[in-house]
Amino acid sequence: MKFCPNCAAILTIKIPADDSRERHVCEACGSIHYQNPRNVVGSIPVYGDQVLLCRRAIEPRHGYWTLPAGFMELGESTSHGAARETLEEAGAVVRVGPLYSLLNVPHAEQVHMFYLATMAYPEFSAGEESLEVALFHEHEIPWGELAFPTVKQTLEWFFADRAAGVLSGEFHVRSRDVLPSERI
Repeated sequence: MKFCPNCAAILTIKIPADDSRERHVCEACGSIHYQNPRNVVGSIPVYGDQVLLCRRAIEPRHGYWTLPAGFMELGESTSHGAARETLEEAGAVVRVGPLYSLLNVPHAEQVHMFYLATMAYPEFSAGEESLEVALFHEHEIPWGELAFPTVKQTLEWFFADRAAGVLSGEFHVRSRDVLPSERI
């Protein structure tokens, strides 16, 4: 960020009073511009014993498979964002359940949140950001063609928890940090 969005003056980078981090500060109007992580919200859409995945039609990772997810919009909750992204990318209407995984991706300035979701019907279609959409049994998941480490980790946790019967009872949100070395 070079210019103040409020008054168009050139920004300086400094630690404001009562802060401990460098921020973009406008000397002209006094605004402090904070840059915070972006929330990526998505779902694990389940129909029967299958999971719905999308093949990406956009970069990054064009042509690779992912869970339907994207950036949260202002004015929506994380669960509403997950449902919206599932509809936009996979053409699937889901009933969003509890938050399942939360993965911190500091090197990408992102936090990824995936919700358990159920599909009442096997109706779906590729949205503008998807080349194709398909339901997969666990043994059919294209593990070597998954777009992101957060998707791979979430699916590994999901299938392990489902096999252990954890998803049918009370469970705790899965969480971890994704390291820069895990970039695909």
